[in-house]
Amino acid sequence: QRTAAMPLSLRQVLLALLLLIFLGPCEGRRKQGIKAANNTKPALLQLSDHLLTHYKKSVRPVRDWRKPTTVSIDVMIYAILSVDEKNQVLTTYIWYRQYWVDEFLKWNPEDFDNITQLSIPTDYIWVPDILINEFVDVGKSPNIPYVYVRHQGEVQNYKPIQVVTACSLDIYNFPFDVQNCSLTFTSWLHTIRDINISLWRLPEKVKLDKSVFMNQGEWELLYVLTQFREFSVESSESYAEMKFYVVIRRRPLFYTVSLLLPSIFLMVMDIIGFYLPPDSGERVSFKITLLLGYSVFLIIVSDTLPATAIGTPLIGIYFVVCMALLVISLTETILIVRLVHRQELQPPVPAWLRHLVLDRAAVLLCLQDQPYHSSSALQRPTVPSHPTENDTCSATINHCSRLGGLQDLEKNTSERGNHSPPPQENSLVVHGLLQELATIRHFLEKQDECRDIARDWLRVGSVLDVLLFRIYLLAVLTYSITLGTLWSIWQYA
Repeated sequence: QRTAAMPLSLRQVLLALLLLIFLGPCEGRRKQGIKAANNTKPALLQLSDHLLTHYKKSVRPVRDWRKPTTVSIDVMIYAILSVDEKNQVLTTYIWYRQYWVDEFLKWNPEDFDNITQLSIPTDYIWVPDILINEFVDVGKSPNIPYVYVRHQGEVQNYKPIQVVTACSLDIYNFPFDVQNCSLTFTSWLHTIRDINISLWRLPEKVKLDKSVFMNQGEWELLYVLTQFREFSVESSESYAEMKFYVVIRRRPLFYTVSLLLPSIFLMVMDIIGFYLPPDSGERVSFKITLLLGYSVFLIIVSDTLPATAIGTPLIGIYFVVCMALLVISLTETILIVRLVHRQELQPPVPAWLRHLVLDRAAVLLCLQDQPYHSSSALQRPTVPSHPTENDTCSATINHCSRLGGLQDLEKNTSERGNHSPPPQENSLVVHGLLQELATIRHFLEKQDECRDIARDWLRVGSVLDVLLFRIYLLAVLTYSITLGTLWSIWQYA
């Protein structure tokens, strides 16, 4: 049995050796074929398979969990789309850039045809959860599905974002207002021990960078300030955040032409209206027309003014005050017209008003032409230099009386020889003539007195008109200079 078993074992050994001899070259050729097939695969696919085959995007890409991932961010303002003062919302379009180091996405360029960077879909790798705290609405931003990965593990994520953010807008200085809105980038979940945030560029370069800004709209970009801060919520762990303060200024030319200039023109016309005679009724109708025109103007521009629930712009207060000034001007005109209209039906000017207006105010306003006394009779000169109409009428009556007396005397002389009139009839004729003369004299004196009263009221009205006009003009100039100074300071601040 031993001799029979030994040849069997030898046969098995010899058979195994033969199999190794024949199958060895085949296995080598198979491995060489697989290696050759790998060499024909594009280098980008080889690199992509090498990086993503065993990649886990659900884990933060660090080999030491104690080491935080630093994300460097950058913001470039492209356009200011809208500023909604009523809802306190700012809509901007920005170019956002961020990069971080992924320690699981490193390779040697020499092993992959000297490839130093590769574009990979964003959904395949880990991306930090950095967002803007002031977001109030989802903007219409294009979707960028790829990121660039460099051979050192640096991941670059570039994307444009339409940002709709809440902003505290101060419209008191409208249309010369400057707004300061912040964009706060932070990780919503990870603390500063996991994700830290830094600035990609120097703050000086970010501040004055307007290379991509569209500078043809209503708003002008002044600068962008940056600030890094650590904060904690209810004494919990700290979070990192990076603030970008976007400072913009409104261009006021459109609002100056469409709002301020028409209002200024109407106010100037109201001031010119004071040069119409106070006893003319055209001044009242002119003032009423201006007031109606200004009311229509306010209705037209009401939609242009920004409206908020917490404040009113100064230009709105300016319009209200201008309307009030027009009402005051109309009231003053009505008062003056009332004083100088139908003066002959008014009582004489009171002594206190004569003293206050004609003696004091006229002197202050340099309008004193002639002294005024309390008695209207004293105003008439004793010996007039030129005969008045009343004096002419009186002289004519006396002359006619004298002519009539001479004719009667001649007639009486010629008829004396015939018959003499009764003495009672002569006395009645003389008495009637005296009564007529007394009535005429009383009428003329009453007319002179009414004329003096009318002249006094006209003088009082003229002095008051000049006084109120100068007060009104001083108020308008003071108000205009104050607002002009404030708006100039705000515009060039």
